[in-house]
Amino acid sequence: MTRAAAVTGVVLAGGQGRRMGTVDKGLVLLDGRPMVSHVLERLAPQVEEILINANQHLADYAAMGHRVVPDAIGGFAGPLAGLHVGLTQAAHALVATVPCDSPFLPPDLVARLHASLDAQDADLAVARTFDQPHPVFALVRTRVLPHLTRFLESGGRKIDAWYATLATVDVAFDDEADAFRNINTVDELSAADPQRRPR
Repeated sequence: MTRAAAVTGVVLAGGQGRRMGTVDKGLVLLDGRPMVSHVLERLAPQVEEILINANQHLADYAAMGHRVVPDAIGGFAGPLAGLHVGLTQAAHALVATVPCDSPFLPPDLVARLHASLDAQDADLAVARTFDQPHPVFALVRTRVLPHLTRFLESGGRKIDAWYATLATVDVAFDDEADAFRNINTVDELSAADPQRRPR
């Protein structure tokens, strides 16, 4: 699939990694490399620009070769805060978001989201596998920024609640379900990393 419009990719690495012992998940090593580097490797061919949304270890993320943009809203406000700053800083009219802890993301993620976004003339396209939505794998039009700003300023933080107020299209990735596997815990990291498995 091809797309007519350029896309800014935003890697969401602004969380606190509570389920992994409050470590910065994007910098945890997977197969000898920071997890975020696997994500960047898969995302880079799909977009024209990449921003990394991070709120700590900014120099480490900047060393990955892309601009780092911290949340404009304090207090580790979640993925919507990362999307917010991404929409603010993006050079292009479309923004694709992916999390830093999903190193197996589909190589055709952006193309398939874009095709459905255009077909439905939606504000936002979200990946889904079977009955499971993946709200942080999304393609969003930057025109929704004022709407998101109002939602956040009113105290809203839940990504599903905000999506429900927009023209949203779900995009089925049932054929690539395993690509959305994320790594939240030490056990999941051990299962995914050949260097950590018992010999």
